[in-house]
Amino acid sequence: MSVTTIDVDAGGRYPVLVGHGLLGQLPELLGPQAEKVLVIHPRALRTTGETVRDDLAAAGLDAIVAEIPDAEEAKHIQVAAFCWQVLGQSDFTRTDAIVTVGGGAVSDLGGFVAATWLRGIRVIHIPTTVLGMVDAAVGGKTGINTAEGKNLVGAFHAPAGVLADLDTLRTLPENELFTGLAEVVKAGFIADPAILDLIRDHTREEIGDVDGPVLRELIERAIAVKAEVVSGDFTEAGRREILNYGHTLAHAIEHKERYQWRHGAAVSVGMVFAAEVAAMVRNLPAEVVDEHRELLSKLGLPTGYRSDVWPQLLETMRRDKKTRGSMLRMVLLSEIGAPATVEIPDVSLLHTAYQEIGEESPRKLLGPTL
Repeated sequence: MSVTTIDVDAGGRYPVLVGHGLLGQLPELLGPQAEKVLVIHPRALRTTGETVRDDLAAAGLDAIVAEIPDAEEAKHIQVAAFCWQVLGQSDFTRTDAIVTVGGGAVSDLGGFVAATWLRGIRVIHIPTTVLGMVDAAVGGKTGINTAEGKNLVGAFHAPAGVLADLDTLRTLPENELFTGLAEVVKAGFIADPAILDLIRDHTREEIGDVDGPVLRELIERAIAVKAEVVSGDFTEAGRREILNYGHTLAHAIEHKERYQWRHGAAVSVGMVFAAEVAAMVRNLPAEVVDEHRELLSKLGLPTGYRSDVWPQLLETMRRDKKTRGSMLRMVLLSEIGAPATVEIPDVSLLHTAYQEIGEESPRKLLGPTL
């Protein structure tokens, strides 16, 4: 079957390959210099990680595995230290490499380990979730969480390549597939309205078909948006901030939920909140605010959150990476495809917007339970 190559030029040039049956491309991406490869995978993907290791061994490489906790539990300094220990005990040099197999948390953690071992070794990402394919694996942002917030410790470290093998999505739980699509919707609102048209014009079943054309096009379009943005601003000095659309509140929700909510579910709520703020601050038309709710609800994603926790959320939002001094900043739209980072002069505006998404029903508080 065909393979789509999306080139990224951010911290170095590298390809993102999208298609089916791509694992055979891995040795070529690693290049001739690598002799040792550490395959980092979560517990839930033990079989896949060991398959990748065996394939690398068959290609003549000294491949070992490091099994880490699932999801956000992987993004802790203790897990990074475990990986460093494995690298040290295995005598990894600067010409050796890391391969990550898993979702966004794995590529965030594995990329950070690669960025910090000997001040930077090669890393290849094999994302196994929609979220990993369209977001975490592309762009070179790596990071781990602290008690104070998400991704506050990290580094910019471009991968040597990304293999977005759609076959890996076949075993993904349906809810997790659709939560990953929140980042795809984000790409549609900030840069590519064709994404929104695809979601509007197709059924949920067509969108969620791993072997169908709609999901593949959505993933390719979202990757292309991210590739274009990060290629012009690798270190998030300017335009790359637009990729944080919906993330200011999302990260606060994740922190409040002790990272038991899926990232995409939190981003979904965060985008609706950002749209409500933009309606007041940037005159975003009401129909665009409504479109946020309609498209995200169609995918089964949450559009509201607990009404009783606003003070705690605001406190966490003040530590957001976009904040400058005491001025909280958010990515807001004035229309579809027109995002900008805006300083919020009065936090009472945020409270007013939050009242539009506040939910009282406990049933709506949990988000997708995955």
